[in-house]
Amino acid sequence: MNETVEKITYHRDYAGAKLGMWLFLLTELGLFFGPLLLYVMHAIRHPEAFHAAAMGLDKNIGLINTLILLTSSLTAALSVASIRRGKGELTLIFIFVTVALGGIFLVNKYFEWMGKIAHGIYPGGEAFAALPPGEAVFYGLYFFATGLHGLHVIAGMLALAIAAAFTATGTVNKRDFVKLENAALYWHLVDVIWIFLFPFFYLIS
Repeated sequence: MNETVEKITYHRDYAGAKLGMWLFLLTELGLFFGPLLLYVMHAIRHPEAFHAAAMGLDKNIGLINTLILLTSSLTAALSVASIRRGKGELTLIFIFVTVALGGIFLVNKYFEWMGKIAHGIYPGGEAFAALPPGEAVFYGLYFFATGLHGLHVIAGMLALAIAAAFTATGTVNKRDFVKLENAALYWHLVDVIWIFLFPFFYLIS
């Protein structure tokens, strides 16, 4: 009898929450569709200029950041797997590592941006204004797309931090973990977006 009551008490219908999250993620993907479509259109028109501009980006930093985000996706998934097994402390460790990796990603991106800005290669900068039209479009899209992605990284870190707070207080537990699961889904979206941005801007040939 007690077991039945416990099951009823902790029963949740998460179908709506998960469906809502997936719809939200689709709208988030739509934010990047326009810039990437513009990228393709202008890359076809200015292939040499796009290649020349891409050569000015540090592929090593791009690769390192890709590995960082792929690792963070793993730790985010492990946090969900841990809470399913009722291991709250391990869950918090994995969330912390995920958020820390997101912070390292942003630090790398900051220094990469500052390197370009220091040389005047940013929208409104003197060196930017002197660039050939194709290269100017490339860097304009680069700053816009990676900047928008950076905002998503920050949002994902905040979502995971909130999920960690819920986990620490027991609100998120092995019977009720949809908040953490949705936060992890959002983080996976952040990683998927970067998987597209990385070859577009760093590996174009």
